[in-house]
Amino acid sequence: MDASAKDARVDLGIVRRRVYLLAAAQAVLGAAAPLAISVGSLAGYQLLADDKSLATAPITGFNVGTALGAILIALASRSFGRKPAFIGGALIGVMGGALAAIALLRGNFWLFVLALLMIGTCAGFTQKIRFAAADASPGPYKAKAISWILGAGIVSAVVGPQLAIWAKDWLAPVTFAGTFLALIPLGLLAVAILSFLKLPAMTTATKASGPARPLREIVLTQRFMTGMICGIGTYALMTFVMTGAPLAMVIGCGFPTEMAALGIQWHVLAMFGPSFFTGMLIARFSAEKVVAAGLLTLMACAVVAHLGVELWNFWGALVLLGIGWNFGFIGSTAIVASSYQPHEADKVQGFHDIVLFSTVALSSFSSGQVFVTWGWSFINLVIWPVTILCLAILLALIFSKRRPSSP
Repeated sequence: MDASAKDARVDLGIVRRRVYLLAAAQAVLGAAAPLAISVGSLAGYQLLADDKSLATAPITGFNVGTALGAILIALASRSFGRKPAFIGGALIGVMGGALAAIALLRGNFWLFVLALLMIGTCAGFTQKIRFAAADASPGPYKAKAISWILGAGIVSAVVGPQLAIWAKDWLAPVTFAGTFLALIPLGLLAVAILSFLKLPAMTTATKASGPARPLREIVLTQRFMTGMICGIGTYALMTFVMTGAPLAMVIGCGFPTEMAALGIQWHVLAMFGPSFFTGMLIARFSAEKVVAAGLLTLMACAVVAHLGVELWNFWGALVLLGIGWNFGFIGSTAIVASSYQPHEADKVQGFHDIVLFSTVALSSFSSGQVFVTWGWSFINLVIWPVTILCLAILLALIFSKRRPSSP
């Protein structure tokens, strides 16, 4: 009895050590995303000549890289194991940071886009850390493990923008080259942390007793379509507005780059901070109501942005944008997850993520063109038709659940 209790304590100690190491890696590697988003479009803007409409193309490259990383991490984990895959992702981020600095020093716009794609690929690898923490933890400890990873994401939200501010003039007079150069020691620190990690071997899922439905049958159900449309609408709006905000603050209104970076910092904090209780809200009020709250919060973001172009307007709108994304996307993900069986997950999630990241990449690319052509006000006007459409589809699902089934 005492021996088994001791073994359980030892096992839990090992689990905690894994989670702490993964959380530390998440905090370090996760900083690359807010760093790149804070200054990526501004750096792209300064590299372009007269036509600035492609200023957000580097952020598009980042988003495409994130989608690519989500695919590559699955393949690399299956072939080499998760630990080598995470280390490989960190090294891709190191190379991306070095290439971005070189591109800025040489004034090469498309090389900079490629560098941001590599940094985005690293971010795609990093997104899987939360799954590794959950999979490497026993059932009762899974929620706590995920909470640690989410907490590390908040650290990343602070570290990334602060590093962008601190290092932007390292290689003066070329602004922002130092910012991306800072990703090199950041990535190497993550490699050092991950080198101490020991993960259990991945196990294959148990086979389901029933046959899997065709993909077409699943994705055409009202529940899946509602979750996917609301999730994609929420994520695409967040990316569209967030990508254009630094341009509007610095280029449009003349605020210092530091103010734009701090705005993104508060935005990312608002994106991940509510995650500690979003799940409880879904359990208590339902995923549909949480999504509705997220969509209404995005509308509030548009109102605050429409009220003016003072610093509080930008920061307030970005905070509301982050909270709206959190409620809308996490709630939508819960709706999608309830539309299929566990043995149908791989193909449904794959289809969902391809559509999601394709739309997100398009939204970040179009943000710069919309800003240059029509300005910040028009960017925020786009929030209204998208949120109204999503609310209408969501209400249709809610009413269909309340409607009594036919005898």
